[in-house]
Amino acid sequence: MSAARSSKTLPAKVRDAGAPPAGLRVSGILLVRGGRLVQAGLSLSMVAGEVTLLRGPNGSGKSTLLRAVAGRLPAAEGTIECDVPVLYIGHADGLSPALTGRQNLADWAVLNELAGDDEAVDAALDNMQARPFADLPVRHLSHGQRRRVALARLTLGPASALWLLDEPNSGLDAASSIALDDLISGHLEEGGMVLAATHLPLGITHSPRTLTLEIPA
Repeated sequence: MSAARSSKTLPAKVRDAGAPPAGLRVSGILLVRGGRLVQAGLSLSMVAGEVTLLRGPNGSGKSTLLRAVAGRLPAAEGTIECDVPVLYIGHADGLSPALTGRQNLADWAVLNELAGDDEAVDAALDNMQARPFADLPVRHLSHGQRRRVALARLTLGPASALWLLDEPNSGLDAASSIALDDLISGHLEEGGMVLAATHLPLGITHSPRTLTLEIPA
């Protein structure tokens, strides 16, 4: 299995001249969660500038697939290869409640060896309209505010990254949903990739592909 194992942002590989376009290749993977078969023989390929939406009922393996691509859950069979850095924002926000939103972003940037200076953090917060409450401890923020801080981390990463998003617009109000749509559209324009599981529509400028997962019989 050639999937990533680290929770950090993964470095891009050095590519040979004439190699296929940078992207994601998932080939014949078998996913098991809690001793239960979630998906078998699942394949997916993406290249720069593409977005794929994962659809399907609860329990069909959307979150499990994202975690497997992120290297946080091993596939029982098959291969996962990615030529670009990977940034994962799960259904849980992954923020420390004792720290401020700004501190969470700065610490996350250091952990992933990304730009975490004040200017970069401010710009990231502005992208999700999160600067007004960025200096409050996360435990005092609403669900929607925490989600905006979590999503702001994405823009601290490289333009070529694959964004793995699990229900990214959950808890967002209309204005924040538009900010997220703009964030995703801009990332795709710069050659990034997005793989997102969501029950809610995304108003992005690029036409997404849809991968519908079914619960195995």
